[in-house]
Amino acid sequence: MLTKNSSVKTTFSGVDFSKYSSKTSEFVKEFSRRANQKGHFLNWVNLPQEQLKRLDDLYSMVETFKKQTGASKLSVMGIGGSKHTVEHMLGINGLNVRHDSVEFYSDVDSISLERFLYRLGDVTSSNFMIASKSGSTFETKDGFLRVQQMLVDAYKSKGQSEEEAKKSASKHFIAVTDANSEKSELRRTSISEGWIGDLFIHDDVGGRFSAFDDHALFTLIWAGLSKEDMTKLLNAAQEVSSLSLSEDLETNDALKEGIFWADAKLNGISASVHQYMGSMFENTVYWHAQMQNESVKDTLKQVAKVPDAMHHSAEAHFNPANKLVFALTVPVDKGVCSENADAYIGALTKSYEITGAFFREDVETSKMGLTPAAAGAMTQLRAFATVYQEIVEAVMTGKELPEVLDSVLQPHVEFYKKNLKGGVVVPGRISK
Repeated sequence: MLTKNSSVKTTFSGVDFSKYSSKTSEFVKEFSRRANQKGHFLNWVNLPQEQLKRLDDLYSMVETFKKQTGASKLSVMGIGGSKHTVEHMLGINGLNVRHDSVEFYSDVDSISLERFLYRLGDVTSSNFMIASKSGSTFETKDGFLRVQQMLVDAYKSKGQSEEEAKKSASKHFIAVTDANSEKSELRRTSISEGWIGDLFIHDDVGGRFSAFDDHALFTLIWAGLSKEDMTKLLNAAQEVSSLSLSEDLETNDALKEGIFWADAKLNGISASVHQYMGSMFENTVYWHAQMQNESVKDTLKQVAKVPDAMHHSAEAHFNPANKLVFALTVPVDKGVCSENADAYIGALTKSYEITGAFFREDVETSKMGLTPAAAGAMTQLRAFATVYQEIVEAVMTGKELPEVLDSVLQPHVEFYKKNLKGGVVVPGRISK
């Protein structure tokens, strides 16, 4: 049992945890030593409890933002963690199911822009959240400049002067970026143009670990998550943080998951599989894939949704020649399909247990998603387990850990970003 209401339950097979029990204290102390240290990118550990203090302000800001333009939709313009975390949180909370309250744009090609604008219809019908830690992310800046000019043109076509149109356009934007205007071009733009609000990406919280940061919570509020449910979500996530820093392996499921993946690696298995069952997890697979593959750089993890994945991967997964380990996250099904769903899950579970080491995660559901507690707990579990994998591998092999853990950095992503510096970002494709 992880949370007080048993919203997330895990079972493991095929791993001898006793091999690691004598090192449990060392694993946890190594994590805890870094968790509250500036520059270690682990400020997400206590972020849920910090965000609880800001809920009134966030709910008020959403209401003001909606009223000042009358826009019915929020378009999130960001990439990587600024996008995947939000999509994940919306999906598992059963929000934006009709895609009628939130849109996303993270592309740079012309066709994608046209498709995005087609979905919006009237560009003035949407407000825009511009999310970038640095404030100058190439993809995000490109989309922002194009939409900004289109809004100006739209208001000019209604008879406003250039100055009036720019003021009207500015009411449609909110920035989520570094709080320091010296570090963020986007923050400087927000201030100079009088955008609403004070949303920011917290220091030492990497994009893929930012599921409880401002951009995600603000979007959940926009899409209709009640303050009561938001409180349950954040409390459950913080409870996981507390349990994940416990030396008791029986209650520290995040550490057990980290050991599970590390054990595979230590036994020569370089590929692993984590599958999620059901449409609510369609975007979770992108977030989790980013979380895992940007963090654990020398182990490839396939993250996919079932049943779909079984019709293109089962032959590879269940072939005895391929050494794999598996995880399966399943919703507790209480609806009309429960009998068939249980039979399907049973078949998968049996197949995985025969083929390799396996853990299953059962998550409580409500309406069209998870319960708020399950959503908060499961999300925080993934973050802790990812970092624990690196720590377990290093301790068990006598490897010295770097001062800043590799699992919270992404040097190769930064390399590609540097290659984009100097790229031309211009407001082309204005209005037709």
